[in-house]
Amino acid sequence: MSHRTEEIPQNDHDPTDAPASAEPDADRPDGSAKPAPDAPDGPAKPDTLTQPATDQPRPARSWEAVRHLLVRLHFYAGVLVAPFLLVAALTGLAYTFTPQLDQLVYGDQLRVEKAGDAPRPLAEQIAAARAAYPEGTVASVVTPPGPEDTTRVVLAVPELGEKQRTVFVDPYTAEVRGELTTWFGSTPLTTWLDDLHRNLNLGETGRLYSEVAASWLWVAVAGGLVLWIGRGRGRRAKSARGVLLPERGARGVRRTRSWHAATGVWLALGLLFLSATGLTWSNYAGERFGLLLDAANGNAPALDTALPGKEAPAGDHAEHAEHGGSGEATADADPADFDAALAAARDAGLGGTVVVTPAADAASAWTVAQNDNVWPVHYDRVAVDTAGGEITSRTYWADHPALSKLSKLGVQGHMGVLFGVVNQIVLALLALGLTAVIVWGYRMWWQRRPTRDDRQALVGKAPECGAWRRLPLPVLVLGIPAVIALGWALPVLGVTLAGFLVVDVVVGAVRRQRRTA
Repeated sequence: MSHRTEEIPQNDHDPTDAPASAEPDADRPDGSAKPAPDAPDGPAKPDTLTQPATDQPRPARSWEAVRHLLVRLHFYAGVLVAPFLLVAALTGLAYTFTPQLDQLVYGDQLRVEKAGDAPRPLAEQIAAARAAYPEGTVASVVTPPGPEDTTRVVLAVPELGEKQRTVFVDPYTAEVRGELTTWFGSTPLTTWLDDLHRNLNLGETGRLYSEVAASWLWVAVAGGLVLWIGRGRGRRAKSARGVLLPERGARGVRRTRSWHAATGVWLALGLLFLSATGLTWSNYAGERFGLLLDAANGNAPALDTALPGKEAPAGDHAEHAEHGGSGEATADADPADFDAALAAARDAGLGGTVVVTPAADAASAWTVAQNDNVWPVHYDRVAVDTAGGEITSRTYWADHPALSKLSKLGVQGHMGVLFGVVNQIVLALLALGLTAVIVWGYRMWWQRRPTRDDRQALVGKAPECGAWRRLPLPVLVLGIPAVIALGWALPVLGVTLAGFLVVDVVVGAVRRQRRTA
C-alpha cells in the first residue's frame, strides 16, 4: 500500500490496523483510516459524532470507543500536562546531582582529613561550636557518616524560622570548619534545588505544578502503554521487538511515534515509581495518603520518651521523639549528656551515623536515632535516660509496618539516595528519557499538521471528540464510580480531568452549533 507524497506528512498509522480497502489519513491523530471512495458503507468519520441527531442516528456503543477515549486522554496529557512534566524532569535532573554539587561548593565544611582513629568527645566539639556561634540553642548533634566527614552541631535559632544553623566541626581536632543555614540537614544549594523541583521556589502555591505532574504522569504512561501494545493486528505490533524497539525503516511521524513509544516502554516502570512516590508527599494527594496510613495502621511506631515516675509539664513525648526535637528549650543541655546518650546507644547496637537529640524537658528522655539512608538502611531509635545511661524505650526498623517502610524507602529512592551513585544514574536517565519522549510527542503533533495549500495549520488535529458517548455500558457502570474514587484520592487529577471533560463538552457544542448555523 502506497503512502501519500510530501503534500501530506506520512501518517503514524500502522497499515495492519485497517482493512486493505482503506488508506491512512494523515490528518487523523489517532491513526484511523478513512473509507475508500468505493466503500460508502465504511466506518463513519469521527466528526460525525458531533452532528445533530436529525442528520444521523446516535452512533452505536463499541469497545473501540475505549481506545478512542484513551487516545484523546493521552493527547490532553501530552499537550497540556507535558510542560509540567518537562519542568519536573529538568529540575529533578538538576537535583539528582546535589551530593556532588554539595561537595564542590561546601567541601570545606563537609569534609576533613582523617587525623587519628578516635574522634574527640561530643562535649568538646559542641563547646567549640558554641564558642564560635553562641546564638540559639543546641537542637541536635549529627555524628559523621564516614571517617572523612564533619560532625554537625545543629542550632535552633528563632530568627531562622523552620530552618537551622548547622555548625560543622572537625571530629578529630574539634576545629570549627564553618556554618550553613540548613533545612532538615540540607545545604542551602540542595534546599534551593529541592524547592525548585517541588514548587519552582514559589512556596505552597507552586506545589500545584509538581502535583499536576505527578498526578498525570502515571496516566500518560499507562495510557501510552495500552495504546502502543494494543495497536494494530500485524505480526510486528504483537512481537516483543515491535513493542520494545523503534520501527526500523519507518519515516516521518511513524518513525517519531515508534521512538516515542518504545522509549516510553523502557522508562515505564521508573516513571510509575516516580509518580507514586511523588504523590505520597504532595499537598493534596499526600493528605489522602496520610489518611490511608492512619486507617491501615501504617505509620511508623512512635518512640516513648517519657521517663518512668516523672510527669512532663506539657507536650507529647512521642511527638518530640518522632520529629527529633524541635529546639523549644531556652538553654543548652549539658554537653556531657550528649556523650552519655551516644555511649548508651552504641552499647545498644546503634551503629553508623546517628542524630542525638536532647530531652524536651526534665521528665523526658534523650533520643538517639540512626540516620543511614543508603541501602541497607538503618533507622532504629532509642530513648535514653542520661542520668543512669539506661535505655528506656526502643523502636526497630524491622518492626515498622509495610506501608511505612515502602513510604520511607520510596522517598529515599525518589531523592536518589537509597542506592547511592547507581540511584543517581537511574534517575538521571529517567529524566533525560522523559524529556526526549515529551519532545518526540510535540514533534508528532507538528508532523501531523495538514500541509496542502487549502488546509495548512501549525499542528495536527486533536483526536476525535465525544468518544465517551459510545462507551459500552459496563465501562460506564464500572468506570464512573472508579473515576470518582480516583478523583477523591488524587484531587488535583480529579479537578484537571473534570476541566478536560468541560473542554470536550464545550468543543462538541460549538461544533454542533456551527453545523446547524
